[in-house]
Amino acid sequence: MDSFSYYNQTRYVFGHGEYRNIGNLLKGKTEKLLLHYGGGSIKRSGLYESVVNALTTAGISFVELGGVKPNPEIDLVRQGVALCREEGVDYILAVGGGSVIDSAKAIALSVTHEGDVWKLYTKEETLQTTPLPVATILTLPAAGSENSPNTVISDRASNRKLGYGHEQLRPALSIVSPELFLTLPPEQMAYGACDMLCHIFERYFTNTQGTELTDALSEATMRTIMQQASILRNEPQNEAAWAQLAFSGTIAHNNILGLGREQSWTCHALEHELSAVYDVPHGAGLAVLVPAYFDAVWQANPGIFAQWAVNVMGVAASRDTERVVKEGIMRLRAWYKSLGLPQTMEELGIPRDADFKAMAEGACSVRPGGLLPGVRVLDVTSAEEVYKNCL
Repeated sequence: MDSFSYYNQTRYVFGHGEYRNIGNLLKGKTEKLLLHYGGGSIKRSGLYESVVNALTTAGISFVELGGVKPNPEIDLVRQGVALCREEGVDYILAVGGGSVIDSAKAIALSVTHEGDVWKLYTKEETLQTTPLPVATILTLPAAGSENSPNTVISDRASNRKLGYGHEQLRPALSIVSPELFLTLPPEQMAYGACDMLCHIFERYFTNTQGTELTDALSEATMRTIMQQASILRNEPQNEAAWAQLAFSGTIAHNNILGLGREQSWTCHALEHELSAVYDVPHGAGLAVLVPAYFDAVWQANPGIFAQWAVNVMGVAASRDTERVVKEGIMRLRAWYKSLGLPQTMEELGIPRDADFKAMAEGACSVRPGGLLPGVRVLDVTSAEEVYKNCL
């Protein structure tokens, strides 16, 4: 196991109806906040009214900015930064899923930063100030942004989707109320479960030795995600299943499972190019890419893949490691299909003649030396092969 340092500042409030306490939980912590959200769903559901009433009752002043889309965009972030500066905002409340929370974090990152926010993501500039605090009310369990230090933003002008990480971007407060998820469409549940799993895959499949504890924690969380998502496919109103899935999504990405081990993030780098160019749902892109990536890299460390196949996918142990691993990958594909997730680039609406080389170059460009890490390091050529093997 490698050395590590871990810090987590988030107050995590979990339970039925807890979102109604947002006013009391933020009282005395802000002079004026930005209420940030997506489309009209929080207004149709009554959540917006509940939040506004709670803030007003607590005497908390606020301005608001809606309009966040899936794969949140830098242009809206810039609008949010300008609004916060103009209104003297000192706190941001994100009510939504990962896209809204990522957008809120990007705004928080930039209000006191003198340069352009996008240049922080491209690494052209370095943050010299402390981000504003962020609170969240989660409406879609998936990205784990409610307890992670990361944010991902898209720039349509350059067709890039890039991430930024800073420990002060972990929300100061996150509220998770499982009943808020009961009206989500089945595809959103499936995309979220796929994203959660991949957050663990990026940490679990490693060459680091001596990681038995985080191996076991990762395996238990993966099994829980798959079990609860399968329940929700048939019982979308099962609040107990939503509770376990939502908590698993938080654990999957608050980095507890990644402590002391080398991490990859190659699948996310590859998928971000698909989302940036074709605006596909992140979870859908991962469902197509992950099995092809496993096919390409498992032979570099067959032991960890066989362990996953047996302990998570339920494959019978055998001395025939290749058979065990391939059966595990086949079962993963079948599970994705059972949730209605796509299997190929064509199902994503991406043509066979897409410029996969350019996307491979984009994915590799985000890492030092132009190489994507993992159990097997990928260069542009091998990354392009992963894309093509998804056809």
